Amino acid sequence: MSNLATFANWLDNMTATSIHANTTGPYETRIKALLDKMTLAEKVGQLTQFSGFHDVTGPAPSDWRAAQKHHLLQSGVIGSMLNVVGTEDVLNYQKYAVENSRLGIPMMFAYDVIHGQKTMCPIPLAEAASWDLKLIEKSARIAAIEAAAQGLNWTFAPMVDVSREPRWGRVMEGAGEDPYLGSRIAEARVKGFQGDDLSADDTILATIKHFAAYGFAEAGKEYNTAEIGTTTLYNMVLPPFDAALRNANPRSVMNAFNTVNGIPATGDMALQRDWLKGNRGFDGVVVSDWGSALEMIAHGFVANEREAAKVAILAGSDVDMESYVYLDHLESLVESGEVDEVIIDDAVRRVLRVKFELGLFDDPYRYIDPAREQERLFTESHLDTALEMARKSIVLLKNEHNALPLSGDKKIALIGALAVDQDAPLGNWRAHAQAHSAMSVMDGFNEVELDYIYSYGVAVQHGDSHFEHPVHVNYDNRDGFDEAVATAQEADQVVLVVGETARMSGEGRSRADIGLPGLQQELLEAIHAVNPKIVLVVMGGRPLVLSWAHAHVPAIVYAWHLGHRSGRAIVDVLTGEENPSGKLPMNFPRSVGQIPIYYNHLNTGRPGPRNEVTWAHYSDVENTPLFPFGYGLSYAWFEYSELATHVESDHVAVSFVVKNTSHRDGEEVAQLYIRDRVAGIARPVKELKGFEKAHLSAGESKRFDMKLGRDELGYFNGQGTFVIEPGEFDVFVGGSSDTALNAVFSLSKEHITSFAVK
Repeated sequence: MSNLATFANWLDNMTATSIHANTTGPYETRIKALLDKMTLAEKVGQLTQFSGFHDVTGPAPSDWRAAQKHHLLQSGVIGSMLNVVGTEDVLNYQKYAVENSRLGIPMMFAYDVIHGQKTMCPIPLAEAASWDLKLIEKSARIAAIEAAAQGLNWTFAPMVDVSREPRWGRVMEGAGEDPYLGSRIAEARVKGFQGDDLSADDTILATIKHFAAYGFAEAGKEYNTAEIGTTTLYNMVLPPFDAALRNANPRSVMNAFNTVNGIPATGDMALQRDWLKGNRGFDGVVVSDWGSALEMIAHGFVANEREAAKVAILAGSDVDMESYVYLDHLESLVESGEVDEVIIDDAVRRVLRVKFELGLFDDPYRYIDPAREQERLFTESHLDTALEMARKSIVLLKNEHNALPLSGDKKIALIGALAVDQDAPLGNWRAHAQAHSAMSVMDGFNEVELDYIYSYGVAVQHGDSHFEHPVHVNYDNRDGFDEAVATAQEADQVVLVVGETARMSGEGRSRADIGLPGLQQELLEAIHAVNPKIVLVVMGGRPLVLSWAHAHVPAIVYAWHLGHRSGRAIVDVLTGEENPSGKLPMNFPRSVGQIPIYYNHLNTGRPGPRNEVTWAHYSDVENTPLFPFGYGLSYAWFEYSELATHVESDHVAVSFVVKNTSHRDGEEVAQLYIRDRVAGIARPVKELKGFEKAHLSAGESKRFDMKLGRDELGYFNGQGTFVIEPGEFDVFVGGSSDTALNAVFSLSKEHITSFAVK
């Protein structure tokens, strides 16, 4: 049976809830009245999204596609645009839409506002390492304020893809490998972007993406297929989407480039129509990723552009971003009877609904105020938040013999090209941040007046990473080696800054070798040979393989790409002004050959370790990660005790005590994990189901009380049905997934019955 025949059969049996998802809301009467007036061409225009393409006030361009866009823009038909930023340009475009069109329907203006607009906070993976939900929400809030000040009202963020693949460049844009942590962060980010009132002039439409399984790209290669089973789909991939939909109400969902089970996400009816719009009742907008409808041809799923348009709209992809297939073919598909206009109306209704929710029909220019654009960008309060977020995102991986904090009476050698780099900390998705505007590590040293000598060491790459593709990594120029080694030899302590530049991670930046790029490992070993007293500061957009460093270097600080106040945050941790509290959102592998390695794996029929060869392991590397999920050191020490569980009427109560046994105040992320010992399908050896970040003064003890309810104790079977079963459960608590304490509790059938009552 052909793909189109399959679509026809599905359409005949479509459930009522998968279209007309909401016809009773506050704007629905106005939406219906407007929809009734619209021509088919006007409807298709609302489902078309263009990128900014020329000076709107100038003559029509000569390129035929751009000329077509110009004509449609002047006719006020285009529904939304992306990459138009700034109140002046947005005003020009919006005037065309409102004043030149028959119905005066305003446009939406979208942009990739990922971790800041003008003020850069840490990359999302770094923010996930803070495990600080309130601060993550605040970070998204200032990004929204700045984006809205520049005339934008729609961001293609947050990325909520769970990923176990550090080779995948886009892992920097998400929250890591765990669906529970990812769910909580997804909720926080959506709330930060959308605020309490979507019609306010400082909130923007959030988009959860990429729907679905983009983060499971095979071999970590960008745009690759995702080969996963249904239990992985329902229990690992979909939970952050589900949590955000239930608890934060994102008004937009973006589908993905990849295939799942051989079906491109843009053409996946089961995901978009059935699960998202039907089962979950989503009444917002589904937008394609850039050109993804057209890419279904390359996937071999459709034969031509006309089929691409038909498959995408029937599958539930409402807005076509930069494929033009809706613009070119939807009208004729409706006129030929191949697509029922009711499908078009449903998609248009969704677009109009979010425009009403944004307040654009009441005031199309509500986001356009040049005074606000000046007042709300790159403010001191925003920079203060960026600094706080950066401090909380740093993870202390190793601190042997109390190498840190730095001692003020020691002669320090600061070495490394990245130590003076003011661009790398901005990260890959830097929106409208000014290039080379971040605080470097050297800037941080100077600001706190640390005494040091500096040596460049070695270039990480050739050329300017912002524009080059691919990035040309330096594998041959060792001009700075001798000077760096001599500088290290003269010092009491070395601070060596290494890692990735901003453009070594992000979209299209997958890496097969995730060690230190270029000659940096060679430089590290050369310096270590003359002075092993090294504090290694590592910048990166992904977990890197640091096995040699872990075996030889006394202290390792993972500093990610931390945004505008990166250098000060790093120096505050190095000097002890800030006590590090970050915890890893992903495992760090010992070797690339271990990937994918993740803590919440299934057991095998032959678990280990065993004193024989016939168990699941490698023969040439340990079976564990170098640094596990949830791991991170502090200058304080925390002791866990008094774990207790009690089954209540609708939850399991878990309590334990954490004591700060050191002479220093600090923050600890107390983590709760469970394991369902016997279930209808094999369950992971350990699953995060709760956490709390708390400040503990020196010597202070704190009792933590957490709850395991229906959502935490159940799971989805292979058919997507949520089940919760009686039996024994292990519960674990500690400061990482390598937990400190464990206990057991049992659920009876009676408990399950009471838990199931909502």
